[in-house]
Amino acid sequence: MRSTSRVALAALTVIAAVALLLGVLPAQAQAHPDRAPVRVPDRVTVGDRTFITDGQGRALQWRGFNLADKNSRGANAFADIHEYDLKDMAARGFNLARLAFFWDDLEPTPGHYDRGYLTKMRRILDWANRYHIKVILDAHQDVYGPHFGSRGVPDWATRDEGLPFWPIPDDWFSEYFEPSVQTAFDHLYKDADFRAAHARMWMTVASALGRHPALLGYDLMNEPFAKFLEGEDLPAAAARFEATELTELWNRLARAIRLVDRKSWVFVEPTVIVGVGVPTRMGHIDDPHAGYAPHFYETAMETGADYDPNGPFIPSYEAAISDYPTRHRMPVIVGEWGGNPYVPHASQFVTDMTASLDRFASGWTWWQWCRGGGYCFLDQTGTAKPNAQLLVQPYAQAVAGDPLTFAYDPATRTYTLTFRTRDTAVGPTRITVPRDTYPGGYRIDIQGNKASWDHYGQSVTVTTHGRAGATYRVTISPR
Repeated sequence: MRSTSRVALAALTVIAAVALLLGVLPAQAQAHPDRAPVRVPDRVTVGDRTFITDGQGRALQWRGFNLADKNSRGANAFADIHEYDLKDMAARGFNLARLAFFWDDLEPTPGHYDRGYLTKMRRILDWANRYHIKVILDAHQDVYGPHFGSRGVPDWATRDEGLPFWPIPDDWFSEYFEPSVQTAFDHLYKDADFRAAHARMWMTVASALGRHPALLGYDLMNEPFAKFLEGEDLPAAAARFEATELTELWNRLARAIRLVDRKSWVFVEPTVIVGVGVPTRMGHIDDPHAGYAPHFYETAMETGADYDPNGPFIPSYEAAISDYPTRHRMPVIVGEWGGNPYVPHASQFVTDMTASLDRFASGWTWWQWCRGGGYCFLDQTGTAKPNAQLLVQPYAQAVAGDPLTFAYDPATRTYTLTFRTRDTAVGPTRITVPRDTYPGGYRIDIQGNKASWDHYGQSVTVTTHGRAGATYRVTISPR
């Protein structure tokens, strides 16, 4: 009875909110909302990088995995995601999961939301909370949705104008360039009924799950794509789309969510063009809790090649990715990255990529947590693949001050963190030290005035007793 009432109340809230969002309610009602947005200090900017902060003002860092079950649908949705997945992630020291859900499963027919689907999402959030893992809900799409043989936007929300579609099984990403697929995206962004449905979908999710203690935020749409205009190449189309329709889309969906959830983060993505070193042209996201969630894939490896340690990929990506979040003071959590852990240079790939992420991001989720081949972190027996095991590293989950530098050297298994204390940050600095990293134990060295440390399980806590503005350097190395 309670859940039925909650769903009914959420539905009424969503209907009223969509009307407000689309300008149906009188101007007087829009001008005087019941509750003004509450702006809290949710981040700290250190140099050119911004971090999400907790209730104690500590700068937070995130490491984790994508959880995605693309094969299970309908009543069987999320069947391949289990409580032990979250438990195993936490046991290796990870604290973040990006959970893929699919609009086509959530709303199989217009206006009909599957309560059981939301219940399953809530159950996964419950598991995450049990193991102290935060979750980003990812509205996932690949090649738009089921109309084109994939997952994402429902078939009823697809208009392709009758254009043909030819599957390309050996190169699925090329299907995005089919005119029918691009036309479907164009209608999603421009047609009033689809715009309203898209907003209503997100408001339904936020109404149902927005207050869950495990929820960090919402990734509004995975890898957005657009229609090319005549004569445009990919960079030109991406620049135009990002500056106009994509910026408007993110702001519109964020406004919709804020009608029912004022606290959680909203994460926005650029187009995939950033992966080849082209800076995004997205405009400002007018939201008090907006984060940046680009993807970080090596194009050559995506087509089966080995990683080239001497190639320009990482430097060009860093140059392309950093400008936008720096200018807008947005925290960066890379929503997807990964690669085949069996290519000859896989070890160097993971080492170089994690070092790069430490230079420009505050968090990441590898694609993906699963058992089997491909990019799965685990093999069929549930054992971490040898090169993927390099993802298990020490990191500072919470820094009581401003993180200045942090890095891990897998060759020496040495982690260093330099931070400066701040009077608005209280509590200890907490560093995760996975057991697998130091099977023979570790030693800790702290440089700085008046500091102490303790450890329990996989956590090292560092407490500073000096004045604000003091600098400390923490080094963790094998015993």
